[in-house]
Amino acid sequence: MKYVLSSVAAAALAVGLAAPASAEPFNGPFVGAQVGVSQHDAGTPTTPLGDLPIDRSKDGISGGVYAGYDAKLGSNFVVGAEAGVQFSDNDTLAASTDVARFTLDPKRSIDLTARAGVLAGDNTLLYARGGYTNARVGASIEDATGITRVNENRDGWLVGGGVEHAFTDNLSARAEYRYSDLSEGDHKFDRHQALVGFTYRF
Repeated sequence: MKYVLSSVAAAALAVGLAAPASAEPFNGPFVGAQVGVSQHDAGTPTTPLGDLPIDRSKDGISGGVYAGYDAKLGSNFVVGAEAGVQFSDNDTLAASTDVARFTLDPKRSIDLTARAGVLAGDNTLLYARGGYTNARVGASIEDATGITRVNENRDGWLVGGGVEHAFTDNLSARAEYRYSDLSEGDHKFDRHQALVGFTYRF
């Protein structure tokens, strides 16, 4: 997936560099960065080490970068595609029994999504988002024999929505909520995020 993300970001940047300087809000290629808070919610998640008896939530910090392309349809509607990568911190979930300690550590995620929205005035976009997400997650079991660790890539889907406001033709800021399902089976592993992003449009 890292090759897909790199290709999308490179294509958006190349188009932006080739585009004329007269950018327009919510139309054309863009890049940006975002930061916010996340909550991972686990319910005995299935991992390569088996079902871990972790049934709790943990808050953390998320941050990353994104690139994409928006297109205006008429005067009020916007559709677009976006690729992003995020990293998280301070969000390791852990649980202990009489014989072992179990941890689940979300490390990074890659998102490939589409969004569609409606303009509330010339400079404010209300939108919904949905698509694919992939999370890199570490799992470990520590018992009397030592520590066993594995990393896995978990496929999932995400939905969300937000608002973006353009301060100039090139610069905008957005606030967004996302829900991701990374369960990969009957047991629960969800992610909630509240993110603030800053976008530069070519």
